[in-house]
Amino acid sequence: MIIKRGIGVNIGIAIGKVFIIRDDNVVIEKRNLPKEKIKEEINRYKMALSKTKEEIDIIKAQVLEALGKQHAKLIDAHSMILKDPLITKEVINLISTQMCNAEYALSIKIEETIKKFDKINDTFFTEKKNEIIDVSRRIIFNLINVSRSFLKETKEPIIIVANNIYPSELLNIRKYPNVLAFCINLGSKTSHTALFAQNMGIPAVVGLGDITKIVKDGDSIIVNGEEGSVIISPTDEIIDVYKKKKEQLHKNELYLSKIKKLPTITRDNKKINLMINLDSQDNLGDCSSLNSDGIGLFRTEFLYLNRDNIPSEEEQTDVYRKVLNSVGDLPVIIRTADIGADKVSNIGIKDVGKETNPFMGFRGIRLFLRYPQLLKSQIKAIYRASQRSNARIMIPMVTSVDEIIQVRNIIEDIKKELVEQNIQFNQDIPLGIMVEIPSSAIIIDYILDYVDFISVGTNDLIQYLLAVDRVNQYVSNMYDPFHPAVLRILNLIFQSAHKKGKKVSVCGEMACDYLGSMALIALGVDSMSVPLKMFLKVKQHIRNLNYEKLLSISTKILNADNSTAIIEILQNELANHGN
Repeated sequence: MIIKRGIGVNIGIAIGKVFIIRDDNVVIEKRNLPKEKIKEEINRYKMALSKTKEEIDIIKAQVLEALGKQHAKLIDAHSMILKDPLITKEVINLISTQMCNAEYALSIKIEETIKKFDKINDTFFTEKKNEIIDVSRRIIFNLINVSRSFLKETKEPIIIVANNIYPSELLNIRKYPNVLAFCINLGSKTSHTALFAQNMGIPAVVGLGDITKIVKDGDSIIVNGEEGSVIISPTDEIIDVYKKKKEQLHKNELYLSKIKKLPTITRDNKKINLMINLDSQDNLGDCSSLNSDGIGLFRTEFLYLNRDNIPSEEEQTDVYRKVLNSVGDLPVIIRTADIGADKVSNIGIKDVGKETNPFMGFRGIRLFLRYPQLLKSQIKAIYRASQRSNARIMIPMVTSVDEIIQVRNIIEDIKKELVEQNIQFNQDIPLGIMVEIPSSAIIIDYILDYVDFISVGTNDLIQYLLAVDRVNQYVSNMYDPFHPAVLRILNLIFQSAHKKGKKVSVCGEMACDYLGSMALIALGVDSMSVPLKMFLKVKQHIRNLNYEKLLSISTKILNADNSTAIIEILQNELANHGN
């Protein structure tokens, strides 16, 4: 029995037999062409591009029908690749200059691009590379008139194992009810494949590294999507254990559906504000049915992705108005777009070069203050949509008071414009920031004088504080939410906010973790915001806690000098609560 750990991207357990999908390795050789054949070869290449475009359009329509508008937009990236000069010009130029076949010219250009992307350690470029590979494979298959045999007919329940599965291929999985789960070598929590799997509701583990080298067709395997683990050749006893776990998961889902309308309170009747994180406007209906305390983080990056122009003020206003109206008078915290230079080049801002480390580079409020029209159009749209009193504006990647002052000045200019244009709006929209950089946490007492609220983004704060890239396989195990430095800086933030009479929330993954949420409540967080799919689980967890007992362990966890001791204190308290 072997246990492999990767990244779980969807809750659920599957038990079945391995079905390996191997990469279709097409051998491409250079063929020298006579001069009179070059035009014909270029036409053949253009026909393959047209056929590929038709296929992508069909895939987009299928995704739109099956998974919704937001996921269909991810396929737009494939359409944009087909329009890229790399595909439309550089390949054709190579066919002409080297007088060679189209397949060879395309493979050379794609290989050059992939080598450049491989030098950049960033999940965005990894995803971009995968998209380019997916599109180029389609073009090559159309050039050589070969279709990929993605999944052969099989009736036996199977678990797919592959090096990678592209989003366009996941649609095929939907056609086979006997596919119980999948696990792949590549991928991350935020990869398009992972996002598609989440919406399809299929258990999946990605980022396993070498799973295809360890298993063979027909092996017994257990996939645990929640823990991100894969058990290869489990014993009969282990299979029985996981069958029971699977049954319990099903019972839990039935129970969770019954607590939707119940309040989020602890056993000793302390109300804990629990809100929802949303990545787009697609799930507003589900959001309203959960009896949440509002939308604690509405990400707006989707408005800027997979397009070649800047979203208009009108388009943004319509989106924000729809979101604000969907939750009645409950608060909606709209975060201005946390996009980087790597993404704005696609929407017409061309004077920004590529960065070797975009996560610590030109992104968030840094980018929007350099190009203030981006910030102005977004904030003005929020004000135009804010005739109700439930809007909040939150700024990402803040490092200094100066940045907040600049944003305040822009807001005042916007208000004057709206008054002059006789447009009704809420004059008093609260302004807050994401505390996700250690510098802003350390000077939080100064920052609090310039904002109305703060929200802690624990994902990035922990990364920057511990100097750990959580998607780097060599150091990801050092990403530790229970490191004493993490709890101490959170305590500093919470206590400083309360001294200034300001509210503080947490919208990172720590709020979704059972022990993590206990630590946050013990330290005095005012509210937590979690993804839609985790909301009921976190609510159930909170309803089983005792607030006063949690407060009593705050000193213990702050005085502990290592994460093992902190986890032990929290686990003991969890056991005492009867969970």
